[in-house]
Amino acid sequence: MSRNYQLSQLETLESEAIYIFREVAAEFERPVLLFSGGKDSIVMLRLAQKAFHPARVPFSVMHVDTGHNFPEVLEFRDRRVAEVGVQLVVASVQEALDRGFVHAPPDGTRNRIQTPVLLEALDKHQFTAVFGGARRDEDKARAKERVFSFRDEFGQWDPKNQRPELWNLYNGRIHLGESIRVFPLSNWTELDIWQYIAQEQLELPSIYYAHERTVFDRNGMLFAANEFCPPRPGEETFTASVRYRTVGDASLTAAVRSDADTVEKVIDEVASTRITERGATRGDDKFSEAAMEDRKREGYF
Repeated sequence: MSRNYQLSQLETLESEAIYIFREVAAEFERPVLLFSGGKDSIVMLRLAQKAFHPARVPFSVMHVDTGHNFPEVLEFRDRRVAEVGVQLVVASVQEALDRGFVHAPPDGTRNRIQTPVLLEALDKHQFTAVFGGARRDEDKARAKERVFSFRDEFGQWDPKNQRPELWNLYNGRIHLGESIRVFPLSNWTELDIWQYIAQEQLELPSIYYAHERTVFDRNGMLFAANEFCPPRPGEETFTASVRYRTVGDASLTAAVRSDADTVEKVIDEVASTRITERGATRGDDKFSEAAMEDRKREGYF
């Protein structure tokens, strides 16, 4: 009887990601997984569980909390971490502001000041490898990333100083103070993420699905009216059926009009779109064509 040993697209991506998790656990003394409660980090945590089953996930998870997060996402973050049984390290931007380590920009947003808080937390806990959920399809700058992204002693990224990755061979050698950012989802697309969520029956924060929300239009994007992002003079609020494709800061992350209230409907919607989730919903990527690359050079993910 003939057997079919061909892997599906999701099985291939899952196998690659699991291999990456195991490589990092074998090569680095203190890895950590960034976990915000967003869909990509939820998928990563699931992959980490599979990589080390039946043992527990052998590293902590960390969230750089700006204080401007959607409450639904924070509630889900805490619940999911408790279910998995991993330690949560919270690097608080608000705490850094209170002690004068960082200063809020004039517009009140906090996404850009996450970077020094992240770098301080990595140094404090001596994390040498950091798993991030970035995917190459999200942004031009992220398309330049290797799976193992080398960072110097200042946490900075130089796209011209990255190591070759031939035949899935990853070089994890670092000197004191240096670190590696690791992206197990590099080759995944937004559609792959949603199909994997459906396959694994993963729970997500409710705002990923269509719901009624009070919003206003700003530069062609729909922002939720809340304490972190109040409407400006002339911006009128209205109620619309929306969902979030990504869940960054409430002050910078926009929603999209949608009636997709199930994972199957979201998959159909994502399959037909031609605009990346960051391009469609992230106000922090509208500053310039090189906005993401500039932040990555400073140490951002």
